[in-house]
Amino acid sequence: MNIAGFEFPDDLYYDRRHGWARVEGKIVVQGMTDFGQRIAQEIVYVEVPRVGREVQQGQTLMSLESGKWVGRVPAMVSGKIVEVNEELEWEPSLINQSPFDKGWLVKIEMIDPTELKNLMRVDSPEFQAFIEEEVEKYREVLG
Repeated sequence: MNIAGFEFPDDLYYDRRHGWARVEGKIVVQGMTDFGQRIAQEIVYVEVPRVGREVQQGQTLMSLESGKWVGRVPAMVSGKIVEVNEELEWEPSLINQSPFDKGWLVKIEMIDPTELKNLMRVDSPEFQAFIEEEVEKYREVLG
């Protein structure tokens, strides 16, 4: 779905930190939205977490840096990190170039699927209003 000129795939879950989550059975693939990478601008450093680490929904699991910004990335679900996108250590700009594909961040083995209810879907009025507010808030950054 297109909201305010930004694409948000319909099959994903979203949080208020501009993260997305794709559910693949028990595995949740997590990344940063196109909107999120646009307001962060060029990502220059990614601190990838350790595989095997247990995380709780909302707990910081990694950080990203752009030229003027350091952002903490919270886990979108609780569980165990089963894979990290190690390519990001050498090519962090993959997040900018391909946020929904090659720029994914981590894969988490989810322990409680009911936590997905805490996230937003693209067709919810709440999500659409949130993105419209964010577009207004970051108008200068977005150009």
